[in-house]
Amino acid sequence: MPNAGVSPCPENTRVGTVTVLVLHPPLPADAGPLAAALDAARRELAARHLAGFRAAGATSGALVEEERAEPFGARLRRLAEAAGTPGLVVLGSGAMALARPADYRAFVAAAASDLAGALANNRYSADAVAVAGAAVLRDVPDLPADNALPRWLEEVAGYRVDDVGRRRHLGLDLDSPADVVLAGGALPAAAAESPFPARLDAIRSVIRDRRAELTVAGRTSSDTLVALERHAACRVRALIEERGLRAASRLAQGGGDSPARAATRPPTSLLGLLLDREGPGALGRLLIRLGDAAVVDTRVLLAHRLGADEEAWPPTEDRFASDLLLPERIGDPWLRSLTAGAVAAPIPILLGGHTLVGPGLRLLVERAR
Repeated sequence: MPNAGVSPCPENTRVGTVTVLVLHPPLPADAGPLAAALDAARRELAARHLAGFRAAGATSGALVEEERAEPFGARLRRLAEAAGTPGLVVLGSGAMALARPADYRAFVAAAASDLAGALANNRYSADAVAVAGAAVLRDVPDLPADNALPRWLEEVAGYRVDDVGRRRHLGLDLDSPADVVLAGGALPAAAAESPFPARLDAIRSVIRDRRAELTVAGRTSSDTLVALERHAACRVRALIEERGLRAASRLAQGGGDSPARAATRPPTSLLGLLLDREGPGALGRLLIRLGDAAVVDTRVLLAHRLGADEEAWPPTEDRFASDLLLPERIGDPWLRSLTAGAVAAPIPILLGGHTLVGPGLRLLVERAR
């Protein structure tokens, strides 16, 4: 493939029916040890994806490693044109961490179809999308991220978009070193002192306890609540906030991000409002009153405090240290206080992102059984 940022697979690289592009952001030169550990896990997963898609019949594939110097939509237009195949599968290197051979076959078959359409691992917030009739991507707008691509294909391009339905294991992404542990991997060597695994075990014990109550806060879904209702012995208190935080781009709905169409309400969290009043260190004290354990989507709290643009949030290394419950490794005072409050609480509290309160929590329920 002609792009300088594209590393082709060593096997079966001729242009054919379906091209697979695995997008991997380069590791910054100043990255900390937790970011480096996640980078290594994602590279390993990307290699597994490329091998899996080749075995499933993809005719070419590549690891695309380049700086995010342009919006996702502009990048996709360029990469799709360079691929030059009628079928395209595009995914992040951390996506679908639990993918199986049948999953790879489903995505390749969707991209190879004679009928224009698409398949996503989640049509409302995608991390992996197969597109048949990929020429349509020359018209994709400058979407800020991949999450909104299925919505644009369906609502603007008129494509039929399906998702993987009951294959809910495909929602588990590696967005943090804590997600690697959730998926069954090991703690990074640089975080050997993390209490995260022990807290996971404590959460499983609460899930199995008919007398206990679990609090879930953040971008959880109805699928996760159904799984908890069916399979968890404990009671569940759920506070669902800011679903679509990254996927709800007006560009995906047509009409552009004009002032007349743009959403005026900034990200807002009820739990965040309480922390505004009580201070971030009060997190544990507040959650004690709600249940015997909690899992909290801290990205919603950061968006509430600092806005949806992640560039304004604490550095990646700080967020990863918070996920692993290591407050002494966090430079940002607000996030350090929040994490310390969670660690000091007499109930087990897990902090993380969408994976934790969504597919990660469903996986916890399954393992608790």
